[in-house]
Amino acid sequence: MPGALDCARIGLMTKAEAQKRIEKLRQVINRQRYLYHVLDKQDISDEAHDSLKHELWELERQFPDLVTPDSPTQRVGGEPLDKFEKVEHIQPMLSIEDIFGEEELRDWEEHLLRLRGGTVPPRRVPPELKVDGFAVSLRYRNGVLETAATRGDGKVGEDVTQNVKTIESIPLRLETQNSTFEIPEELEVRGEVYMEKKAFEKFKSSFANPRNLAAGSIRQLDPKLAASRPLTFMAYDLVGNFGQGSHAKEHELLGKLGFKTDPTAKVCRNTQEILAYWKAMVTKRDSLEFHIDGIVAQVNDNATLQELGVAGKGYRGMRALKFAGKQATTKILGIQVQIGRTGAVTPVALLRPVQVAGVTISRATLHNEDELQRLGVKIGDTVVVERAGDVIPAVVQVLKDLRAGKEKKFAMPKICPMCKSKLVKPAGEAVTRCSNKNCQAQQRQYLKHFVSGKAFDIEGLGPKIINQLAEQGIVRDAVDLFEITEGDLVPLERFAAKSAKNVVDAIRAQKEISLERFVYALGIRHVGEETAIDLAERYGSIEKLQQASKEELEQIRDVGGVVAESMYKWFHAKENIEFIRRLQKSGVRIHNTQYLIHNTKLKGKTFVLTGQLDSMTREEAKEKIRQLGGEVAESVSSKTSYVVVGREPGSKFETAKKLGISLLGEKEFLKLV
Repeated sequence: MPGALDCARIGLMTKAEAQKRIEKLRQVINRQRYLYHVLDKQDISDEAHDSLKHELWELERQFPDLVTPDSPTQRVGGEPLDKFEKVEHIQPMLSIEDIFGEEELRDWEEHLLRLRGGTVPPRRVPPELKVDGFAVSLRYRNGVLETAATRGDGKVGEDVTQNVKTIESIPLRLETQNSTFEIPEELEVRGEVYMEKKAFEKFKSSFANPRNLAAGSIRQLDPKLAASRPLTFMAYDLVGNFGQGSHAKEHELLGKLGFKTDPTAKVCRNTQEILAYWKAMVTKRDSLEFHIDGIVAQVNDNATLQELGVAGKGYRGMRALKFAGKQATTKILGIQVQIGRTGAVTPVALLRPVQVAGVTISRATLHNEDELQRLGVKIGDTVVVERAGDVIPAVVQVLKDLRAGKEKKFAMPKICPMCKSKLVKPAGEAVTRCSNKNCQAQQRQYLKHFVSGKAFDIEGLGPKIINQLAEQGIVRDAVDLFEITEGDLVPLERFAAKSAKNVVDAIRAQKEISLERFVYALGIRHVGEETAIDLAERYGSIEKLQQASKEELEQIRDVGGVVAESMYKWFHAKENIEFIRRLQKSGVRIHNTQYLIHNTKLKGKTFVLTGQLDSMTREEAKEKIRQLGGEVAESVSSKTSYVVVGREPGSKFETAKKLGISLLGEKEFLKLV
C-alpha cells in the first residue's frame, strides 16, 4: 500500500495529471486481470497488484468526476437492492438436451443426417467441458459492461449486474488482445459462473456444493456479499454474427476479448474423437479445479447450427453428453411415503448420510411400489444410491450379500399417513394414490408447485413457509395466498415486520401472469410446461380454454385421449371453475396469448404436418400458418383442410389419402404461404 509520501504526491497532482495516471493504472490493472484469469499467469506479485488498485482508488476518491462505470474500483459497490428487475433476452437462452453414452451420441449424429436429407453436415464438432455452475448473459455497449442477466425462463431473466461486476474474471471493459477484431456497438457474451473446489472448502459447512453457492451468491440482493465470495466466470458463447463463422472461432475471439474460456476444448473430426475426449474428461474429472457434469458437443459451423434449428428448448445441433450418475453405498435406516400434489404416493428411503458427487444425500426415491418389489428393498439393507444425471438421488441396487439377517420388510401402507383416507392403485398404473382430493399433503405439495419458478414464481415462499402457513390455517388453497396480510405473518416464527412485508410485496408483484404459466400453475395431471405452452398458443385465453371440447383438446400436440380427458374433467369440474373465478376476483390477471397475425389468408383452414421439411423446421412452418390466420392440428380428421407432406412422412400421410384430404408438397406449401 502507498505510504504517506505516495499519498502526498497524489495530493499534489493536477486533475489533468491525475487523469493520465488513472488511465495508465487502469490499463495495467486490466492487463494483470487478463494475465491472471485468462492466461493463468502473472508478472507482478499480488501485493504489488493490490498496491496499484489502492493508488487508483485514492485518485478516484480525490477526483470523483473521473470515476467511470468500467473502472476496476467499481467491482464492489452499491447498497443492497430491494428486488431484481426483469431483463428480456435479445435472443433466447436455450437449454441443452442431455444424452448419455456412445449409443445416444451416434443416434444424435444419425438424426442430424436425416434432418439434412442424408447429406453429411460438417463433421467438425468442438466439445467443451460442461461446467456445473450458473448461467449468465453479459451485454456490452461500446465495449463497456451494461447488463448482466440470469437465464430465467429462457426468455426473461433477472438483472444481476451489480453482483456480476464483483467477479474479477469478467472484464468491465472489453479490450482486444493482439487482435484486429473491432468491438461492435452491442455485443453479448454468455457463460457460467462457478466456484473452484479449493475456494469452496471454507463454505462446505454452510452449502451443499459449489454450484448452489455460486447460484445463491448471484441471486441475492447484496453485491457486497457476492464480492466476498471467490466466484469465477468461464465464457462459452458469443451471441450474434460478427464474422466468426464457427464455434471454435468464437472461443478464439472470446479469449482475445479478455474472457476465460475452456482450455481443454478442441475440434473433433468424428464421433470417435468426441468419445475419446469425453472418456478422457471422465478420468480427469476429479483432478480438475472445478466441478463438471459432462461435455457439450455442437456442430462447429454456425450457419449449419442455425439451419438445423430448434426442437423443444434447445438447438438440434447441440447436445450435453453427460457423465454416468455418480454412485455410493450406504444403509437404509427407514422408509417413509410422501404424497405428491396429484395424490401420487412415493416411497422414500431414509439413508445414513453419504456424499455423492459433492452432495450429502440422506433421502432417495424408491419411485413406486413396483420398483420397491423389483429391488427387493428391506429396512437395514446396504444399497447403491445414485444421483441420476447428477440430479435426482435414487436407490438403484440392493447389496443382498451384505445382509445380516436383521433387515425388516417394508409394506406400502393402505391408508394415507396424512389424512387417513384409503390409498388406491388404478388399474394399469404403477403409482398408488391417495383417494382424498382434499388431503392436506396434496394441498401443500400443490401450493409449492403453484408458487414455483415455472408457475407464479413467488420469491420468499419456500417449502418451510408454505408448511407453516398451512399448519396455522392461514392458507387453505392458492387463493388464500393472494389475501395474506402482513398482520397474518408477523406472529409466526422467523417472521418480523420487514420479512412479512417482503413476502406480501412479492405475492402482490406476481398477480399478473401469462396464460401458459397460469395453466402450468394449475397443476392439472399430465399437463407439463410444454403442453401448457401449446394450450396457451392454441386457445389464447383462459375463457376459450375452459370451453374446449375433448375432441378439440385431442388436436393439441402430444395430447392423446387420456390427457384430453384429464384436462376436460379439470376445466369442467365445478370446484375448479369456482377456483379460477376466485383467483381472478383476488386480483390475479391472466395475460392472453396472441399470435401476431400478418393477414387472414389462411383463416378457417386447418393444417397437419408430416415428415421433414427442407426449407424450415416444422415449428417454423406452424408459426407461419398461425401468422396467416390458419390453425395447426396434430392428427388428421375430416376437419383437416390440408396435410403438408415432407420427407419420410408418417401414418398421417396414409390417413389423409384414405380420407381424401388435400395433400401439399413442400413447394406447394411454400407457394401457398
